Amino acid sequence: MKKLCALLLFMFFSLAAWAEPLDINTATAEEIAATMTGVGKAKAEAIVKDREAHGNFKSVDDLKRVKGIKEGILAKNRDKITVKGEAVASPVPAVASPAAATAAPTAATSAGKPQH
Repeated sequence: MKKLCALLLFMFFSLAAWAEPLDINTATAEEIAATMTGVGKAKAEAIVKDREAHGNFKSVDDLKRVKGIKEGILAKNRDKITVKGEAVASPVPAVASPAAATAAPTAATSAGKPQH
């Protein structure tokens, strides 16, 4: 019986280790409380309220702006949480291909001026 319990516990923790980290920018308070060690319902609700009031967290360390979340809690949970949701991509300048540049009419040709 002890071996069976040990095997079941091992299987459970093995599956938990493979689970993808929880995105604190999209998670509900219930999901946060269920995932994070040392975070109950009240702290999880405070995390969601802070996110709604101040915008998405840019890093896991931003959780420290929530009352009651200190480095110790973050250290226990760094591998369980992430910040992905609604990430803003940095603008990439558009680069025209040489073919597009030669095919597109210029202001000079459309105004009736001769091409050289």
